[in-house]
Amino acid sequence: MSTAGFNSQNGTGTGQTYTNGPSQNPVALQQPSGVGYSVNHQPAYNQMQAKVLAPPGPALYPSGPYQPVPPGPQVGSYPPAPAQPLLPRPQIGILPSHTPPQSASPSPGPRPAQATPPAQATPPPPAVTSTSYYTGPPAWQYAAPRGPAPNHVNPAAAAPPLMSHSSTQPPGPGAPPTSIHGFTQPGSAPPPMNPLPPHTYQPNRPAYGPPPTMKPTAPPAGPPGTTGTPPPPKADAQCWGAASSARPPAEPDTQEGDVECPGDVAGNGPQAPNSYNHVDNRMAGAAPPGRHLGHYPSLPPGYQNTSAPPPSSLHPALQAATQPYTQGPQPYQQPGGPGPGPGPGAGPAQLSPSMAAMSLQSSTPEALRVVNLLQERNLLPPAPVPAPTPCLTQDLQKLNCSPEVFRCTLTSIPQTQSVLNKAKLPLGLLLHPFKDLSQLPVVTSSTIVRCRSCRTYINPFVSFLDQRRWKCNLCYRVNDVPEEFMYNPVSRSYGEPHKRPEVQNATIEFIAPSEYMLRPPQPAVYLFVLDVSHNAVETGYLSVFCQSLLDNISALPGDSRTKVGFITFDSTIHFYNLQEGLSQPQMLIVSDIEDIFLPTPDSLLVNLNECKELVQDLLKSLPNLFEKTMETQSALGSALQAAFKLLSPTGGRMSVFQTQLPNLGVGALQSREDPNQRASAKDVQHLSPATDFYKKLALDCSGQQVAVDLFLLSAQYCDLATLGCISRYSAGSVYYYPSYHHQHNPAQVERFQRDLKRYLTRKIGFEAVMRIRCTKGLSIHTFHGNFFVRSTDLLSLPNVNPDAGFAVQMSIEENLDDMQVVSFQAALLYTSSKGERRIRVHTMCLPVVSSLSDVFAGADVQAITGLLACMAVDRSVTSSLSDARDAMTNAAIDSLSSYRQSALTIQQPGLLAPACLRLFPLYILALLKQKAFRTGTSTRLDERVFAMYQLKYQPLAFAMLMIHPALYRLDDLSDEGALNIGEQTIPQPRVLQLSVEKLSREGAFLLDAGLVMYLWIGRNCHQNFLSQVLGVSSYAAVPEKLYLLPELDTAESQRTRAFVSWLRDQRPFFPSLHIIRDESQLKPHFLQNMIEDRTESALSYYEFLLHLQQQISK
Repeated sequence: MSTAGFNSQNGTGTGQTYTNGPSQNPVALQQPSGVGYSVNHQPAYNQMQAKVLAPPGPALYPSGPYQPVPPGPQVGSYPPAPAQPLLPRPQIGILPSHTPPQSASPSPGPRPAQATPPAQATPPPPAVTSTSYYTGPPAWQYAAPRGPAPNHVNPAAAAPPLMSHSSTQPPGPGAPPTSIHGFTQPGSAPPPMNPLPPHTYQPNRPAYGPPPTMKPTAPPAGPPGTTGTPPPPKADAQCWGAASSARPPAEPDTQEGDVECPGDVAGNGPQAPNSYNHVDNRMAGAAPPGRHLGHYPSLPPGYQNTSAPPPSSLHPALQAATQPYTQGPQPYQQPGGPGPGPGPGAGPAQLSPSMAAMSLQSSTPEALRVVNLLQERNLLPPAPVPAPTPCLTQDLQKLNCSPEVFRCTLTSIPQTQSVLNKAKLPLGLLLHPFKDLSQLPVVTSSTIVRCRSCRTYINPFVSFLDQRRWKCNLCYRVNDVPEEFMYNPVSRSYGEPHKRPEVQNATIEFIAPSEYMLRPPQPAVYLFVLDVSHNAVETGYLSVFCQSLLDNISALPGDSRTKVGFITFDSTIHFYNLQEGLSQPQMLIVSDIEDIFLPTPDSLLVNLNECKELVQDLLKSLPNLFEKTMETQSALGSALQAAFKLLSPTGGRMSVFQTQLPNLGVGALQSREDPNQRASAKDVQHLSPATDFYKKLALDCSGQQVAVDLFLLSAQYCDLATLGCISRYSAGSVYYYPSYHHQHNPAQVERFQRDLKRYLTRKIGFEAVMRIRCTKGLSIHTFHGNFFVRSTDLLSLPNVNPDAGFAVQMSIEENLDDMQVVSFQAALLYTSSKGERRIRVHTMCLPVVSSLSDVFAGADVQAITGLLACMAVDRSVTSSLSDARDAMTNAAIDSLSSYRQSALTIQQPGLLAPACLRLFPLYILALLKQKAFRTGTSTRLDERVFAMYQLKYQPLAFAMLMIHPALYRLDDLSDEGALNIGEQTIPQPRVLQLSVEKLSREGAFLLDAGLVMYLWIGRNCHQNFLSQVLGVSSYAAVPEKLYLLPELDTAESQRTRAFVSWLRDQRPFFPSLHIIRDESQLKPHFLQNMIEDRTESALSYYEFLLHLQQQISK
């Protein structure tokens, strides 16, 4: 990258040059101000390269005793479809000649019209396109030459990797020693796992093409984009910016050098074009023709007449399927005696040759139970799907990182990239690094022990060769144990380094010593930028904001140095002088928005403790100050420039509240949405930014440790695709309240109030950076979330909050033949609101497997879905929405096809999946019907873009609710199986399938879709529920717009409110609740979440399964 390009990503030297997170590049700081951004070096989204097919080759599969699905109908199962041939394939774009059934899940007998959506037109046959995740045959060959690519950069720009290995201490075979904390002889290594018996299959099946889309689409024009080649990254040594006045101490082990050294790579996209795994390449590559969609046959009569079993009679196989995969080995005895170290179980983690016994071949685990998706109807577990448990020894698993914080799409890592390619599953990590934790060990030490080669923090999965040496679990370098580390502060004993808290906890936080600071830790600084145009005053948000801040001003995170400031804007920019000693705030108006300046720079950001009364006076007067305004214009861009100038010297958080499309000055936008095209069959346009102004400004902010959070409150189109860049690239958050109005939409007002309280009072980290490391042989190549990629594996996070999630894609660059386990570590360096420099470290350990069956057994279906959603969002922007939809469908086709061809020993008819992936097609269909990706349904452009932002930003647990909502029946809640939390009893109703078949007009059903909840009341709902929970005498008395559950002194009311409150308390945002009747205007929104039913433009779940089977059997 050019000097100007790097200068642009870190600011142009305006304001003070010191920084406490990543140091400023000394070259960049010497650049003259005004050097622009090199946009070419900042790809907005991941761009993917194509590949070509290689000849198919043999594949391995295990020979375990699989359980075939017994033929014939079963209780709660689909009867087999009649043996009728598929009709000839119609021409593309022509409707099929017969009519599919009206619903995929019709209930037996007559159904009340109130609970059933109206009959809909037959969706047109999907068109055949050439976009997918994977190509046909199971063997792969990249179009680009595939060779070693150090540090995940182009071969042309290859350089020594950041995680360099010592030249004087070669890592050897790369295997951990026999025991992690049992002291063994140096250099010993365990024997490899028992090799699997080779089996081959006949790859005679022809290659298949991509799946259909709901509407015919044209292929994207032009070749896929390419990213600029990054220059070589810097060495691992500590980088010191121009603001540093002294050299660091000579001891490199105590430096966060790898975190504080920014590389020269800009952009929020892939850093290694030739290290993409097959999932990326499949999304960009052209698939061979041949996969076409014919007619859908009618549903078999048995399917139409099959009713679901009662909630109490759960299929035993389903009961087993809801248990996490825990069929690992039992604790074992260390061969050869304990030696000088602790005995079995005494140390925190043990590795031995007996780990070879963890092979999944001995018996078929529940995760690999064969499921015929066309026959087993009730696949949804009655409770939320748990994360699978990696197949590790009990000692290792007991120490592993919580899946709520660190989760991998595959809990068994393939030994080679070729095995991963055969599985057709994406490999990646999902992180929630700053999550609020009830228990977090905090260590204060002058010595933070790290590997001298790759800078990994010592963790539970390292190996102690003896009391004085430990081997890194990422690069296998042997390091010395510092003298201070020999003392255990917990037990107050000496000589047991393996019992230190750092080696007993996979998640730990260090209070960093002064070596980790390049300037004094910044204070907590909060700047509020408020739209006060006529449109903003009409919504009434200003009084809600001011009152909320008044109520919570003493709860803002910070210390005695905390600063606050305010800017308001319409067609001009208004500053507020809050200097101590003034009798009242002074408003200073700058009307020259083309050349913005700060009128009194020293008195616009003030100490909160010293000037709290003035701040409170301002908040009380602001709503009335603009009450009569008739100013309709919005100069948002100029207001952001002014706010950036104000925050640049210190860094901090900028909170922007906007209610309309900016239409004046820099950053002015024009409406790009055509309401008449919202439901068209064509691809959705304008998902990418209209201008790069907001992205450039965000990168300026990131360089000066400023994050921007955007609150969008509007009933009009605001071009969130463009405005959202200000938050996306500065590690901020986006909040969206469509149709916000203080009188007409009380549910949104309540949601805004609750969200704002959480936002103002939650924990916050300033000037943060995060690096993710992994065992040698694995590489990270694409990140998802809100941040700026400062080097190949370093994320710049000017602010980090406990509600932010991240995802990364990975590939296997070197075979992991000699390894039994691999590790991943995320290190987050940040400044707390109290001014402490802290490092939060999460480490996860996973087993390495060689067989395809073991890879499938370890698949985490929810993590896979979450990562595919992130990739599909990028694909929608860089290519087209139809390409992203096709690619998601192909992800299901390819993985189930690979399972059938390469992992099944007994071929059977039907659509077969391992039990661990039984929900994969359902989740893919849910994604296709999600607001971010759906077609044929009227969807506002801003709402679609916000849904995409949420999928990339939300931690997995919350994103899954937005993908596949939860449906509960509430009119028959009981205390059976309830949770007891404190003095409260929380009912636990079972989760129902998302189909109108599960609804009944005699009941009341709660749909939890993440950001919104719907409580649907059936027309014949029990009188007891209406009176005891809703406080009304009859169904007709239920108000048209009801968004609160009344607090009644009845057991039913307390039970219902306790359950809804419990659901709300589990997430950081506040979902609004809409209580709707059968004829409510919101009923269509409720029914759109019935994912298993057919809509005008999308298949039912059963039809989708038939389509998958048709493509797999070609």
